[in-house]
Amino acid sequence: MTVGNEAALSESSASNYRAFKIAGMDCAEEVAILKQAVGPVVGGEEHLAFDVLNGRMTLVGIDLSVADDAVVRAVSSTGMQAIPWRPDQGGDRTDQVRRHQSYFAAASGAFVTIGFVIHAFSGGGVADAAALFAGHGDAPAPRAEIAAYLAAILFGGRYVVVKAWYSLRNLRPDMNLLMTVAVVGAAAIGEWFEAATVSFLFALSLAIEGWSIGRARKAIAALLDLAPKTARRLGTDGVEATVSVDEIRPGDRLVVMSGERIPLDGRVIEGSSAVNQAPITGESVPVEKAPGADVFAGTINGDGALTVETTRVFEDTVLSRIIKMVDSAHANRAPAEQWVERFARIYTPIVMIVALLVFVGPPLLLNGDWTTWLYRALVLLVIACPCALVVSTPVSIVAALAAAARAGVLVKGGAFIELPARIRAIAMDKTGTITRARPEVVQVVPLNGHSGAELIARAAALESRSTHPLAQAILGFARQNDIEIEPASDVQTLKGKGLTGVYRGESFWLGSSRYVAERGQATEETVRWKAEAMEAEGNTVVVIGNAKHICGLIAVADAIRPDAREAIRLLHEAGVASVVMLTGDNRATAEAIAAKAGIDEVSAELLPEDKVTKIEDLVRRFGQVAMVGDGVNDAPALARANLGIAMGAIGSDAAIETADVALMSDDISRLPWLIRHSRRTLAVIRQNIAFSLAVKALFFVLTFAGLANLWGAIAADTGASLLVVANALRLLRQ
Repeated sequence: MTVGNEAALSESSASNYRAFKIAGMDCAEEVAILKQAVGPVVGGEEHLAFDVLNGRMTLVGIDLSVADDAVVRAVSSTGMQAIPWRPDQGGDRTDQVRRHQSYFAAASGAFVTIGFVIHAFSGGGVADAAALFAGHGDAPAPRAEIAAYLAAILFGGRYVVVKAWYSLRNLRPDMNLLMTVAVVGAAAIGEWFEAATVSFLFALSLAIEGWSIGRARKAIAALLDLAPKTARRLGTDGVEATVSVDEIRPGDRLVVMSGERIPLDGRVIEGSSAVNQAPITGESVPVEKAPGADVFAGTINGDGALTVETTRVFEDTVLSRIIKMVDSAHANRAPAEQWVERFARIYTPIVMIVALLVFVGPPLLLNGDWTTWLYRALVLLVIACPCALVVSTPVSIVAALAAAARAGVLVKGGAFIELPARIRAIAMDKTGTITRARPEVVQVVPLNGHSGAELIARAAALESRSTHPLAQAILGFARQNDIEIEPASDVQTLKGKGLTGVYRGESFWLGSSRYVAERGQATEETVRWKAEAMEAEGNTVVVIGNAKHICGLIAVADAIRPDAREAIRLLHEAGVASVVMLTGDNRATAEAIAAKAGIDEVSAELLPEDKVTKIEDLVRRFGQVAMVGDGVNDAPALARANLGIAMGAIGSDAAIETADVALMSDDISRLPWLIRHSRRTLAVIRQNIAFSLAVKALFFVLTFAGLANLWGAIAADTGASLLVVANALRLLRQ
């Protein structure tokens, strides 16, 4: 949730940048004030970027001679406070200021109540005091009552008047100036009750705004608490020692007991357990982990103890990347958020001009009563306050980003939370996106009197020392079916063709159907037809034989994800006109996979640059296009698409860094969820904007009709702020 210079923020990795925590910065109005105050000090507004969610101002590319004290003084002149920020600093003055805002609002409300009670006891009782709500009238006589209302005004205006003065001095009207003029004007004509009530309700509105920002902020900050600060490191002597996670390096061995959170990314080397990965991937069902399985920092171990070999330091873990992505999501504001900021910038001065005309026009032209029309002009200023409008959209965006992160979908900014709702075509890489990227044995065809077990045993013997993905698929299948793996001897690799070796005293060979033809053993038509049919279905065929005959065929395939077909069906239901597969694989395999998954178009045998060309063609045909991929070769296409989506957990760093969205669970069923979530977010934003503007339009009419009063106008605005915030926070629910 940010307002500021996105280009500047994207350069924040430069060495000459500084960051400050800003106490009192809760919305676009404060950011506009800070730009004018700090911009001249640092050499221009282009050197400033703002993160409202985290209460942070970043200075980028500035002259190193600019002192922190000068920046702090410039911020102080606006009524806000700046503190140099460091990633490791403790405490947060922003939360302290928000608490103080709440205390001052409560004190203001208390003094309004005291004044009301004094009026009741010194006048005609509660009924007479209640008449204060009916409209303006004579100023209350008792000095004690005026003193109570004055105290309410002072407490309520504590965080408003300084900003209002700065706004007036720079001739840039904002909502703080609107409220200050309204309160001072009401007091000047003796409407102390209404002046105090306006001051209190506006202070309450600001406190609500700060609370909503804080709640959304805490939803993101909760990610930081997922990983434990210490871990049980297993020494070379087998002794466990509890150490800080900062001391652990890749290759260290950790012991994770039942029910504990896994402290760092790693690979299980001993033990088995069901691990709850929901905090990282959003998966609702625990995932079984055995030796060789990857585990992530922040996930929760189930009922078995695990020994984990770490693969990353904490700064590089999946959890750390999630935190960085979410924390930097403010770098790209949503179009709706930018529109509201531009609208408020133009709208506020126009309203002040209209209020001035309402004040002087009727008395001068129609001989109206000056006091009456001054009062109506003040009511107009109050209802014109853009509080509800300004706060509604950013809170909606932040709530949507937080909800997506909880669901295992990382969206790198508000600009990309709106885009999925407009996507008309989605291009997908095949391997690792539609398929698992892990070849599996899908069919075993023994021939010439051999059994399936014999065939697998011979193939596993030849492949026992190979790391090739096809070899690992055969070895894995043998283990799953309890087939003993007895390594062959004298194994020789025939480059690009296959293997030969001796198994239990007999020579065997293993290779592709082309190698069989080269050996001159492809004499059986049925064998050739069978191999061609299996390959046409998208399988890689491994043939095993000896000097006498062919022993059989093994079909290995990169299995399609079980949820792929249903996800693509749901994408079509969600309004995606076309789902396209882009792959470097051969056409026969690609078309077979596409048919199983229900994909509309296939482009096969593509180089990375060819994928970019295909994306450009889709953009011309459909307009808004998303690309889903996981490999380095997908990065150019991800960058070219309107929306790049990376398969996060197994995706390459290049793909994840390039993409706008990362699916941490590698679950493409999250794609239709993302589209629906994006549409829910847009619906909430539209509801909030429409409601805020409707309330203002209604009170504009009531003001000219003489039916609106000051306290009613500010109550309506505060009520609108409450409702739009509550509506926005609904997005935090899945």
